[in-house]
Amino acid sequence: MALYEHLLIARQDISAQAVDALATHLKTIVEGEGGKVEKQEYWGLRGLAFRIKKNRKGHYVLLNINAPSKAVVELERQLKINEDVLRFLTVKVEAFEQSSSKNRRDERSDKPETAETEGAVK
Repeated sequence: MALYEHLLIARQDISAQAVDALATHLKTIVEGEGGKVEKQEYWGLRGLAFRIKKNRKGHYVLLNINAPSKAVVELERQLKINEDVLRFLTVKVEAFEQSSSKNRRDERSDKPETAETEGAVK
């Protein structure tokens, strides 16, 4: 089975619980096709760079999927039908990365104080 990172953006006017229910429904679709959702991560309500279907914000959800390609095809077919989904993107990857929020925390802890870096630049 292949590894996929799947990101979807849901409409701003649905609740976070409805987005979680949508992600759970997608998980059952993948498991029904013989795959497994390794991680489900809700990124929250974020602003969009441009309007999509008259929406300025969207709920972002990331799914790490370990599944055959037919499961991803069925998942994307279901998302095309769903009116609550603004956009989605599925990318095949070699290995799953760490959580983006965890990466940001690690980067902040690795950086030295600003006064030290200013002295090093001169």
